[in-house]
Amino acid sequence: MENILCKTEETEKQFNELKEKYKLDLDEQLNNSSISQEEYNQKINELNEEFDLTNVSTCLEFKVFSGNDGLWTTLFVKTLAWLITKIGIITKNYGWAIILVTILIRLILYPLTKKTAMQSENLNAAKSKLDKLELKYRNRTDQQSQMMKTQEMMAIYKEYKINPMSGCLYALIQIPLFFAFYEALYRLPVVLEENFLGINLGITPLTAFQHGQYYYLLFCILVILATYFSFKLNSSMNPSGAQAKQMKMMTNISVVMISIASFTISTGIALYWIVNSSFTIVQNLIVKRSKKNDHIA
Repeated sequence: MENILCKTEETEKQFNELKEKYKLDLDEQLNNSSISQEEYNQKINELNEEFDLTNVSTCLEFKVFSGNDGLWTTLFVKTLAWLITKIGIITKNYGWAIILVTILIRLILYPLTKKTAMQSENLNAAKSKLDKLELKYRNRTDQQSQMMKTQEMMAIYKEYKINPMSGCLYALIQIPLFFAFYEALYRLPVVLEENFLGINLGITPLTAFQHGQYYYLLFCILVILATYFSFKLNSSMNPSGAQAKQMKMMTNISVVMISIASFTISTGIALYWIVNSSFTIVQNLIVKRSKKNDHIA
């Protein structure tokens, strides 16, 4: 199983049970003459290769720089997996490990993400002047007018210390982090086997519903709420006109897509998303308060 990053005794036990189950199915097919002896031998060999954990290290021995993995896997996926496993061993619960690793990473990235939040507040402070600028050049579409508009806009940006490119920083950080967490968790059976506050970290809410476990809906609700408020507080500014409608539509589409996805992702991933989005909410509230206090002072 080349996709598995580390194993435990429970992992090996479950894999052996699953392997034996598939073998019994093949034995039955052979006895019923559904497959030939040659096909049976081939499938058994494939089964042995697929469930071979010989070369997979235990989670205690798991190392980041091992094997011939690419840059993405080594620096992002395996590093996150290593942190989760080590903290999970210390806390004796991988739910807490996900929470602590998420907070640790956000604290490390705080100086960068804070700049993005500050840009949002600076843009809001400059909104009235930017609106007046839009009104001033609303019906002036000639090249010279557009050049003058750009120059005046840059002057406003300079006055309020706004960097137009910094707004992309949040997405550039969040997107790879999410996919790295997603891959790391799904390659750690030890996490997917874990329970956190009575919740199985490896199950999806949709699967839980099929077994009558409707309390998993709480994770979906928390993902939706955390996403909505983090997007709302992280919006750069409150534009008007067509731009406002476009931004509102994009935000609503993003929230709807994540809301749908919350039913099909594991609760381990949902836990990461909730903690990460909650950190964003708290961070932006702190920045808003600090800017407000600076304005009063």
